[in-house]
Amino acid sequence: MRGGKRLFARDSRAGYLLTGLLLSSAVLLAIDTATQRLKAVRGVMDNLVVPLFVIAELPYMAAAAVGETVASRSALLERIGQLEQSNLALSHQAQRFRALQAENDQLRRLLGSDARVASAVRIAEVVGVTPNPAVHQLVIDKGTEDGVRVGQAVVDAAGLIGQIVDTTTFSARVLLITDASHAVPVEVVRNNLRSIVGGTGRLDRLLLEGLPITTDIRPGDRIVTSGLGGRFPRGYPVGTVQSVVPDASRIVAVANVTPSALLDRTRHLLVILSNSEPP
Repeated sequence: MRGGKRLFARDSRAGYLLTGLLLSSAVLLAIDTATQRLKAVRGVMDNLVVPLFVIAELPYMAAAAVGETVASRSALLERIGQLEQSNLALSHQAQRFRALQAENDQLRRLLGSDARVASAVRIAEVVGVTPNPAVHQLVIDKGTEDGVRVGQAVVDAAGLIGQIVDTTTFSARVLLITDASHAVPVEVVRNNLRSIVGGTGRLDRLLLEGLPITTDIRPGDRIVTSGLGGRFPRGYPVGTVQSVVPDASRIVAVANVTPSALLDRTRHLLVILSNSEPP
């Protein structure tokens, strides 16, 4: 019991201290309001307190910075995807205009030309490749639900990729122009020489075969689709002639052509919906 009495009887000065602090605060506030004498002291105190505020805010600032970085990266990736698709659509038109410009350089009547920019296209993304190395095919994420049909031409930002050879509701297979079974009617931009370019089974090489030895074709010539046969619209880049080699008979020659399209690197493609397989 004595211990209990001493506990309750002990004098606590906390109340006096609190009262004193309140009175001091009131006096200092009155002096600071009425005069400018405490301005220097207030400045010193502010300098001492600011680092404490900064340290206290660091976790919140770090969390905000991380959140902003993640949001910025997500927005940036989305913007990059949008720009890739816009670039693909613009390059589609630019490819056709280059062919028209070549015709204009040769004093041809553009208004009478059948080269037109296709208005019906579908942007697709590559989602797979055929595992068989002897077959050059891609799988895209657009199918009959999106208007994709067998026989439609497919291009990327640089040139002709190939054509649709099989479809499902939500996907389709694209046969590349480098496949050994593929052939495309083409023409030389420089002189409108018409021929057929075939695949070789190599992604970096196409062939123009059976050319007469006197054919006016040389390294550097650009090859575009001629539009003959109706399968591929006219004017899409196919490749560039790298070399012209005569055969042993010296009667015909073979032209090696490097494809324009990025066949093994492209991600977004354009399916040209205006030229489907004829009935």
